[in-house]
Amino acid sequence: MSINKSSKLSGVLNKPFFADPRYIAAIWMAFAVIAALKQFFTDDFNNYLIFKHVFYHTVDQISLYAEYPDLYKDHNHYGPFFSIVIAPFALLPDVLGMTMWNLANAAFIIWAVFMLPLAANKKSLILWISAHEFLTAALSFQFNPSIAAIIILSFVFIDKKKDFWAAMLIVAGTFIKLYGVVGLAFFFFSKDKFKFILSLVLWGIIFFLLPMLISSPQYVMNSYLDWYERLLVKNNLNVFVSNMQDISLMGLVRKVTHSPNLSNMPFILGGLLLFGLTYLKIKFYKNPTYRLLLLSSVLIFTVIFSTGSESPTYIIAFMGIAIWYSAQNKLLYLNLFLLLFAIILSSLSPSDLFPAFVRENYIKPYALKALPVVLIWFKIVNDMLTMKNIKN
Repeated sequence: MSINKSSKLSGVLNKPFFADPRYIAAIWMAFAVIAALKQFFTDDFNNYLIFKHVFYHTVDQISLYAEYPDLYKDHNHYGPFFSIVIAPFALLPDVLGMTMWNLANAAFIIWAVFMLPLAANKKSLILWISAHEFLTAALSFQFNPSIAAIIILSFVFIDKKKDFWAAMLIVAGTFIKLYGVVGLAFFFFSKDKFKFILSLVLWGIIFFLLPMLISSPQYVMNSYLDWYERLLVKNNLNVFVSNMQDISLMGLVRKVTHSPNLSNMPFILGGLLLFGLTYLKIKFYKNPTYRLLLLSSVLIFTVIFSTGSESPTYIIAFMGIAIWYSAQNKLLYLNLFLLLFAIILSSLSPSDLFPAFVRENYIKPYALKALPVVLIWFKIVNDMLTMKNIKN
């Protein structure tokens, strides 16, 4: 790209429509409404029915994890605490409930991005990069945008010395979908670790007890045991090569090599080792770029090392990619290439914008959606391990 063309592109991107995050935020909210109405009128909202009945099954004190073919397909995989979260939406007529549900998820993640310690134009860039992944999640009524928001806000609140609220989000995310536990990765940034630990314990007790208000103590305790057993079954199902889940590093290798029995453990241990090595850069803990790279790494790690990852889960990873790209202080063409590679192969490949033949015969069967995201995670780890500038 010539300097002249580059400056023209920069001029376009600095226009208010692209640089002001309020414009793309409004588009996200429109996506939320359009996705909900589209799915309602095509009678394609199975996930929302599962979520809705977590509340009603808790009130009726019947199993949260049994099959209910007359109500919905598949199983619920969310914890008993989710019954409290979904309650305000479940009580509404379906079309209104699912619309408000999508809007709430959109608003939550937009707020999280707005809270990041970045300039307005970089917040806008994050939302633009992640917009298509949000639409994918919204069409499935997924809670994943809120999981991404929980992870980001855990980072933000610890950064702002609001450990009490960071602990609340981490525990809430863990009690809903387990993913929230990764917020503990920011523990070393806490200025008052004792208060942080006490807050985790307090919120753990509160969120464990809350579903008992609409059911009973015995029911809730039994439900947590059932949840654990259900997640074990789900994990075993995810590793089959033909399964459309397990869009992870392990799934990518399993599906490319046709080795369904390949163990997760070497990958997870290797990933944890690399992730852990970045904490050795103690002198960088106060460095804003290092901290944002760690946030990006956590968001991506959550997805690429989970056998439960599917296409709508990638809003979490894409927020990590967008924050990583926005946090860089200068344009690196390798980073730009990796970003475009991820947008094309990871974000657009499951959509009708991608050739169906390639999508159905290569992208899905071999979990290639994970490939660019995995490469970016390794790039982030490398950047963190090789950082030399310790200026704040």
